[in-house]
Amino acid sequence: MKHDKFHGRVTDTGRLCSAPGCNASGEFRAPGVRPPGFDGPGDYRWFCLDHIRAFNAGYDFFAGMSMDEILAAQSPLAGWDTHSRAFRPDAGIDQAPRWADFADPLEAIAQRARARKADHQAAQDAARRGFNAQDRAAFETLNLSLDADRHALRRRYANLVRRYHPDHNGGDRSLEDKLQRVVAAYDHLRQSAAFR
Repeated sequence: MKHDKFHGRVTDTGRLCSAPGCNASGEFRAPGVRPPGFDGPGDYRWFCLDHIRAFNAGYDFFAGMSMDEILAAQSPLAGWDTHSRAFRPDAGIDQAPRWADFADPLEAIAQRARARKADHQAAQDAARRGFNAQDRAAFETLNLSLDADRHALRRRYANLVRRYHPDHNGGDRSLEDKLQRVVAAYDHLRQSAAFR
């Protein structure tokens, strides 16, 4: 899928516009009809540019709310008037929430959890191999995985020097800072206990 200058446009989806009788490509997402009592986005609909503009012009967030509910939703304190789960009087009585209890349609929670798990695993692997924080930073500078051997280290170093050195890149001196960081990272790792 490809995004362009119109914010929110998603091209190459293969969807048709949800407006009745329109055969244009549906490139803009709009909230669908929510089931009663459901607090979430519901099913999405996809519209062409003309129909999403018409949809947005007629969209009313406050539709179906009473005047008191509208005022409460517009208040700067909206959302702050309830206790979070940890500070409720009955916090210790019921079981703590599990990840599976949360709806995660955009996988924001799951993606962050996977990234934290991967970072934790990488740090454990680095500690097991005897790498410290400086070693890990050098690996990151060279864009090497922590399981790289001496041969991979030399090959990556040679490739990066060819890319950043002015003698090899047509005299471009704008990359000298990167070259210095690469040389420093290589020198550090070359003398590291893990590569001796």
